[in-house]
Amino acid sequence: MTAVVEPSVARLAALPGVSTASRVAAQAERARATGRVLPVAPALAGLLPGAGLRRGSTVAVHGGTSLLLALLAEATAQGAWAAVIGMPSLGLAAAAEYGVDLTRLALVPRPGPELPAVAAALLDGVDVVAVHAETVQAAVARRLSARARNRGAVLLSSGAWPGADVELSCRREGWTGPENGYGHLRARRVRVRAHGRGAAARPVSAELHLPDVGGRVTGAVPGPVSGSVVGSGVREATA
Repeated sequence: MTAVVEPSVARLAALPGVSTASRVAAQAERARATGRVLPVAPALAGLLPGAGLRRGSTVAVHGGTSLLLALLAEATAQGAWAAVIGMPSLGLAAAAEYGVDLTRLALVPRPGPELPAVAAALLDGVDVVAVHAETVQAAVARRLSARARNRGAVLLSSGAWPGADVELSCRREGWTGPENGYGHLRARRVRVRAHGRGAAARPVSAELHLPDVGGRVTGAVPGPVSGSVVGSGVREATA
């Protein structure tokens, strides 16, 4: 069984976005000194306890990477550091369009069997760590959630995660734009449902544009999608 191990200084220094162990310690101290909730876009705030990403929590995201990127955008734009582990096909252009500050984003696309150690190291000093959950064993997942809780970091899971505090499920409903067989895609409507434990025990949902015509996430008026194509027939841009 894979175990979470304490990384060496040399291993920390080799991680993208982490130059020295002292920098990691400084980032951890900043995390403790700042607020307990990292901001998200207003359209997402009503789906999360405390209207943002609560430090120490684990949030599982289902239904594509667009929602995950949207969660990272506001936090990085306001000075938080983020890391993404095990997602080699993540689209950086799409991330930038959603508002993610790429200068505050570290990528570890192919960690292999070192994924638990890499995630543990980054949780020590990065505000938000997103992990591809498919290859993470349940026991390791629980240890990483405990580490995020102890370090005051936010752990985002792309996919199911045992014991997640909040689960966000994104159902794609369609794109607006093409009419009479031609035209450009303008915005995609989605329905996001949130449920979880504690303050998130009561399910809530929201109709959103993800992305909207400007490439961000905004609220959508409930109702049928006019001038749309079926969402399942369009490949996710960030996949």
